[in-house]
Order: sequence, then structure tokens, then C-alpha cells
Amino acid sequence: MVKIIALRLGKGRNKKASILLDGKPSLKLEPEVAVKEGLKVGDELSDNRIAELNRASHHQSCYDAALRYLDYRPRSEYEIRQRLYQHGFDGDSIKAAISRLKEQGLIDDGDFASFWRDNRQSFSPRSRWLVSLELKQKKVPEEVIEQVVSTIDDAENAYSVAQTKARSLANCDDYQSFRRRLGDHLKRRGFGYGVIIKTVERLWQEREGSR
Repeated sequence: MVKIIALRLGKGRNKKASILLDGKPSLKLEPEVAVKEGLKVGDELSDNRIAELNRASHHQSCYDAALRYLDYRPRSEYEIRQRLYQHGFDGDSIKAAISRLKEQGLIDDGDFASFWRDNRQSFSPRSRWLVSLELKQKKVPEEVIEQVVSTIDDAENAYSVAQTKARSLANCDDYQSFRRRLGDHLKRRGFGYGVIIKTVERLWQEREGSR
């Protein structure tokens, strides 16, 4: 057993609490852990207890890192897991952090997939196939992807994208050039050949009819 002889709580971000021990190196713990465990001067700690405190602190550090990553936008479970591995956290800490975040509703692949679809629809419309591919790359479950992308209308999205692009082609009077340039743009957004042909023809006819 070893006695706690002093406690110094860290201040500011990433500042750990220092637990000074009699005859042993001090413990560096996340402040939340030191407070939660009710540590105080005079407490005696066994080696097992010290190991438990270190483990709890590692779990807290991992959880805090995940929260910071979620500050920017929602993430898939896979994205968070990979981020934590890249930052050197151990498997047990990552598992504990993911479980805690799920319990709090902060990780949900269904919610994430809906966010991703809506964000694309609002700021960068693209095909159902391309949105599906992006979600697959983020390891969202197949059944979740199928449900979420089922509301995407390729014809409507292609027309929206084409309308914006067509404005930059206002001086293009050659149909073949118009079709190629607009078609290439739609192809990069993941639209299929049939949708592209119909959309290009529709925009060309609308433009010719307005002259």
C-alpha cells in the first residue's frame, strides 16, 4: 500500500491531475477521474487500485478525444474508431469510449447516414450510387445505407446539378460540346448514362425554347 501525500488538480485543457504518492512516482490522472473516485490526501492505494485508476484515466482520455472529434460534425462509428487508433489509444479504451458514446446517443450510424445524405442534398447533390459509395467507405451497415438513400431522386438531383452547371455554358452554342461538358460534369457526380442523356437533352431543349 502507498499513501497519497498531495493532490494537484490540473487547470485548462489536457491538464492532468497529479497524485503525489509516498515513495512512488506520482500518478497522472484525468481530473474527472480524480474527482469521481474521491481521492484525498491520506488515502492508501494498492498496486491493483493504482492500475484501476490508470485504466480509468486512459478510458476518459479516449472518450474526451472522441468528443473533440465529434465537435466538427457527426461521424460514423468506423470513423471514430479509426481516429482513436491513429491517436494511439488501446483497444480496451476505444471499446469503452464507443460503448459510452452509443449509450449517450452520440454515435448512431443511422443518424450519421441521414446527416450525410441531407448534407449532400443541400450543398452538393449527387447520385444515389455515389452517396451509397461514400457511406460504404465509412463502413455504415448495408441495410442502413439502403434505407437512407432510398429517398434520393437521381433525376431530380441530376437536373438540379445540371441547371447550375448550364449557367456557365450559356455561350456554348454547339450541342455536341454542350452535351460533352455537361455530361462529364454529371458523370463526376455519379449519375448513370440514362439519367445523364435525359437531363442534358432537357436542359438543351429548355435553353433553345427560351431563345
